[in-house]
Amino acid sequence: MEPRKNILVTGGAGFIGSHTVVELLAAGYNPIILDDLRNAESDVVERIEQIVGRKVEAVYAACQDEEILSALFESKQFHGVIHFAADKAVGESVKNPLKYYENNIGSLVSILKQMEKHHVPNLVFSSSCTVYGNPSIENGSFEVTEQTPTNTPQSPYGFTKWVSEQMLKDWKNAVPFAKVIALRYFNPIGAHPTGIIGEMPQGIPNNLLPFVTQTALGIREKLTVFGNSYDTPDGTCIRDYVHVCDLADAHVKALDWLDQQTKGLLEVFNVGTGKGSSVLEVIDAFESISNQQLNWEFGPIREGDVPQIFANVEKVTSTLQWKAKFTMKDAVKDAWNWEQKQNLRHAK
Repeated sequence: MEPRKNILVTGGAGFIGSHTVVELLAAGYNPIILDDLRNAESDVVERIEQIVGRKVEAVYAACQDEEILSALFESKQFHGVIHFAADKAVGESVKNPLKYYENNIGSLVSILKQMEKHHVPNLVFSSSCTVYGNPSIENGSFEVTEQTPTNTPQSPYGFTKWVSEQMLKDWKNAVPFAKVIALRYFNPIGAHPTGIIGEMPQGIPNNLLPFVTQTALGIREKLTVFGNSYDTPDGTCIRDYVHVCDLADAHVKALDWLDQQTKGLLEVFNVGTGKGSSVLEVIDAFESISNQQLNWEFGPIREGDVPQIFANVEKVTSTLQWKAKFTMKDAVKDAWNWEQKQNLRHAK
């Protein structure tokens, strides 16, 4: 039996990272987490171990800690890297842009230096649909393909992802062995079906679904829906909500595909369901699943938001053989299950 291939997972204790670690283990890889816990709870690794039934190695440090990072690359003979580590809140990035430039761009620079030095070929990068900015309407559709022009993003967060993709292009051109995939996520939601891991925002949630579930439990007094005058059927923003377990599976498929490639490359893939849902549709789905009324109101439009965007997923389906298995309603159900279990844990 071949030994498991070591994969460095930066930000592996975070929302998407933790679910991806579970999928990597199921697929026969050996993920090693690097995380400074700025966006994660301290017991996430224990929760992952509860799901997978084995120990998971984790190093608690930032990617920019050159000494720790260098020692890690020296000792582990990594087969590849999945780079999640980044700050990710659109609203916060508008208020505190330097934090985003320092962490999101600085962490990628540190990782690429070590990959180049230690001849690690495979990188899956956590990008975002925010690189499309406010997408141009073609034939009246807000469906974006990988060929849709990447406009100037609407927020510093989005711009750090845009800059990171440019950096990866330049790095790949300078490093012949580099094999890179940038996955442009749409809107990850949901939780592991066990309810053992899920989205754990630090403080007040920036994303819609955790705010919905926390409002339902009375942790938040009221949900504010930012804007009801967008040019959409119900006036609220439309997003492509993809279940976090589907997204985690896309990273495994990306690594598997990179393994089969024999020369340097850089490919980008949209990862979404291919269908948009409005904010009000998510609220309606939650009320139906939870059988309770949510306390919410309309508020002003939020700076940095685009009216609507959803993915064309033909490329990721045909190339990586990946397709979303879960619906938005599945994700809402799993997120509610997770939030209720979290609430019970905290109540003990």
